[in-house]
Amino acid sequence: MNIHPLITDTETLAALCDRLAKGDFVAVDTEFMRENTFYPLLCLVQVGNEHEAAAIDPLAKGIDLKPLLDLLTDNEDVLKVFHAGGQDVEIVYNLTGKTPHPIFDTQVAMMAVSQSEQIGYANLVENWLGKTIDKGARFTDWSRRPLSERQIEYAIGDVTYLATIFPKLLKKLIKTGRGQWLDAEMERLADPSNYANDIDTAWHRIRAPSRNAVVLGRLKALAAWREVEAQGKDIPRGRIMRDETLADLASQPPKTQEDLAKVRGLSQAWRDNEIGRRLMAVLRDATDLPRDEMPEKPPRGAPLGKEGALVADLLKLLLKIRAREIDVAARLLTRSDELEALAAGVRKLPMLEGWRFETFGRDALDLVEGKLAFAVENGHLKMTHIDDAARASEE
Repeated sequence: MNIHPLITDTETLAALCDRLAKGDFVAVDTEFMRENTFYPLLCLVQVGNEHEAAAIDPLAKGIDLKPLLDLLTDNEDVLKVFHAGGQDVEIVYNLTGKTPHPIFDTQVAMMAVSQSEQIGYANLVENWLGKTIDKGARFTDWSRRPLSERQIEYAIGDVTYLATIFPKLLKKLIKTGRGQWLDAEMERLADPSNYANDIDTAWHRIRAPSRNAVVLGRLKALAAWREVEAQGKDIPRGRIMRDETLADLASQPPKTQEDLAKVRGLSQAWRDNEIGRRLMAVLRDATDLPRDEMPEKPPRGAPLGKEGALVADLLKLLLKIRAREIDVAARLLTRSDELEALAAGVRKLPMLEGWRFETFGRDALDLVEGKLAFAVENGHLKMTHIDDAARASEE
């Protein structure tokens, strides 16, 4: 594989992107800093395929990233390969308003060929290539210049290994016939709505147990206010106020600005500073959350109760057995809350549709309806369909 020197000019970048555009896929990784800014600061981009790889310096004077961004967002003929690429995709979206497409995430793909829920990149490389990654540069300050040769070598390694692993992983997916399982997962990762910073929906990120329209109206107003404050100062939203504090203020708003000094997570300065005054104005002007914006109640049938909870536990056991049997991550098949909903009587669930139903949902439904039982055979736990067992005993 041809490893290029650090790219710091537009002409060299454009030539590289022209060559990569002729391939079937491009592996992508980024290095960024987000500790002190509202949006992540892109410090390095690594790209490569089976023939060549390079690191690109987006902080280089005069460089224009348009050739690279066009390759990632507008070229539908080249598959973009990431590992745990959510934050990388977010950065591309922040720069362009679009996401890379089509997309393939090796961390997600590993769930379909192993029981790994969220395999790290170092473990992925060790499992597939038997190589150990040097983690010494992992916590480096990527915004500092100049970058050392060791830093650049470490960064490029993320895509050279990925470009080697991807064809092997794809081959295994094709062999197992599970590639279609991942279509919806990959499209979800590439969905631009996941990365849009809409201040009117910022409150959705905050855990709020209350379903009171008054409280949620205040939470929505406070979350939007925090987004504006953080963007204006270009600092992380948590530097303005933590989620927990925001939720507390929505539930129990202070009567006066002086009372802000008594709120957990706020300093004494809030009792008479300008940001405190703006906060109190937001609380005063907040309106009830409209009915059409109220969060839906989680799907439930009858209350679980003790018997229902036992059924949910049996479903979780069934999920573990099935995931082990077919060597797939349990989370790809279903989630615990879906199992509890099934035990409570809900029948409109993702696990009861498509490949999930064929792979797991049918047996889960049979278990709830008393058509499936557990048995121990040669020291191993297995599932037995009641009708099949009855016919076998009659014969």
